Amino acid sequence: MYQIIKQILSTGIKTEAPPQPDDTLRVEIQNLQEKILRQLGSALAIRHVDAGSCNGCELEIHALNNAYYNIEGLGIHFVASPRHADMLLVTGPVARHMEIALKRTYDATPEPKLVVAVGDCGCDGGLFGESYASCGRISNVIPVDIAVPGCPPTPIALLQGILTAVTGGTKSGNDAK
Repeated sequence: MYQIIKQILSTGIKTEAPPQPDDTLRVEIQNLQEKILRQLGSALAIRHVDAGSCNGCELEIHALNNAYYNIEGLGIHFVASPRHADMLLVTGPVARHMEIALKRTYDATPEPKLVVAVGDCGCDGGLFGESYASCGRISNVIPVDIAVPGCPPTPIALLQGILTAVTGGTKSGNDAK
């Protein structure tokens, strides 16, 4: 304990400076929100499915609901049932015990449906890949329309992925079946 106190006194408190606000980011979010509102014109219901993730992607998805990103203000909301959803937002490599549940969720979602694979694990299996316990990427189990890479992807990347899926574009064509 004495060694630690001595080291703190000799080096001082080392902390990073707080990040400065980025106005370009604010403009980008406003542009994305305007595009989503223009494209949707009505509500979009998303069903989130955690197929075996580490919850890093879930934290970023949860950030979409805060006052800064205000996804509810865009008419996009999360629903509890796949029967009420227009889009599946799937995270994580698909664990073997989640394979059937993910297929059933996909089958229960009415047509036309969109599937967005979130995170590096969802796009390519990530660190886990394919093994006895993991089916790997989401497109190995269900068809994927859009892949949003990142570990975890930022809320802006998630908004861009949702916008790309809604507009019919493809962000990453190698994962779509």
